Amino acid sequence: MITRRAFLDTLAVGTAGFAVSSSAKSYARILGSNDRINFGIIGLNSRAYGHLEALKANQQNIQVTHVCDVDSVVLGKFAAKTKATFGYDVLTDKDYRKMVQLKDVDAISIATPDHLHTPISIAALQAGKHVYVEKPCSFDPHEGKLLVAAQAKYGLLVQMGNQGRSLPHIKEIIEKIHNGLIGRANFARAWYVNNRKSIGIGKEIAPPPTLDWELWQGPAPRRAYRSNLHPYNWHWFRIYGTGEALNNGTHEIDICRWALQVDLPKNLNASGGKYVFQDDWEFYDTLVANWAYDDKMISWENRSRTPIQEFGRDRGSHIMGTDGSVIVNMGGYEVFDQSGKKTDEFKLSSVKTASNDLIGLSTAAGTNLHFANFIAGIQRGEKLNSPIAEGNLAVTMLQLTNIAWETGLTLNLDPETGKIINSDIAQKMTHREYEKGWEPTL
Repeated sequence: MITRRAFLDTLAVGTAGFAVSSSAKSYARILGSNDRINFGIIGLNSRAYGHLEALKANQQNIQVTHVCDVDSVVLGKFAAKTKATFGYDVLTDKDYRKMVQLKDVDAISIATPDHLHTPISIAALQAGKHVYVEKPCSFDPHEGKLLVAAQAKYGLLVQMGNQGRSLPHIKEIIEKIHNGLIGRANFARAWYVNNRKSIGIGKEIAPPPTLDWELWQGPAPRRAYRSNLHPYNWHWFRIYGTGEALNNGTHEIDICRWALQVDLPKNLNASGGKYVFQDDWEFYDTLVANWAYDDKMISWENRSRTPIQEFGRDRGSHIMGTDGSVIVNMGGYEVFDQSGKKTDEFKLSSVKTASNDLIGLSTAAGTNLHFANFIAGIQRGEKLNSPIAEGNLAVTMLQLTNIAWETGLTLNLDPETGKIINSDIAQKMTHREYEKGWEPTL
């Protein structure tokens, strides 16, 4: 276990070499004034472009000053995009440990692979930075608890990227549900379908010369590089990713528990498997999961490779009550009475509702508003829409689902702590193995 003192000493040497891609004039500008927020973005594929666009949309008194990625090609491409977006050069580096220590960075946004989310978030908090971290905020229940504790200890803001929490139509319909729109809400069912292709059978090969494989692995136990891993298929390898339930279910399950006003369940179960392709994909491609409370229940279904829609949607949440039901997702909502007659609806025409919503820029409305809320929290003390203690609840529920699926057990929980109380083997699986020296600590 590396000590904080040794960690800081290492970074003090490394930070001096932070690569400069800007002129002296632009560097002087990005040092900024006391009330401006300087952002660093870490992990520059996919969702990072959504972060960049959201920061552009909220650029009053903020700047993106640093960007970081372990792949030099990805890093260069994103730095060029940042310059084209904001009109100035940024500082670049491949090592997030250097970025978080820089005094002129005030806030970090994180869009790396899942296995790095908590270690980077905690390192940033320890260095005095506010954090916006993509979902899932943690890799396992232990990390989730650690991150929540770190936020409380250091008193800085941590917002998770479940941007539905900031969309006005979702906030509106949830409030109406809480006020009795469909009677007493007691059951919520969520789903996600896609037509993901086979990732094939990869080979152990040397990593690309542009990729720092050591830094990419970070806290994960060391493995040989595989030809079908980078830049996206890591999602389906259990040492780095968290499966479709966390990749997409975080959004829907968070809406379900928000609507039902519940936290962790009393018990849960999950069943499914990989039914479509025989390839290196290590998770289920089809899963059904259930979380039970005293008088309520939440159910989840994902079909990653069987794109048959439900209610004409690839994804959504169906909230059911004693007097009716609501179907809601990023694109809008529909309200039905007990007989199934539609009584109200709202469609957000600027946001599509396809499976790839959360990969590209088509969720700009939610992401922009979510960043606006995060920035207002830093600048003016506005309450966060998804503070980490709240966002982590849905993440923990789904992480426990992965454990239930892997063990084949119905897991009984202590709802206050999330501890599994009927299986020592399953409880042990709530804390992953780390590469020596990389385990995050407070």
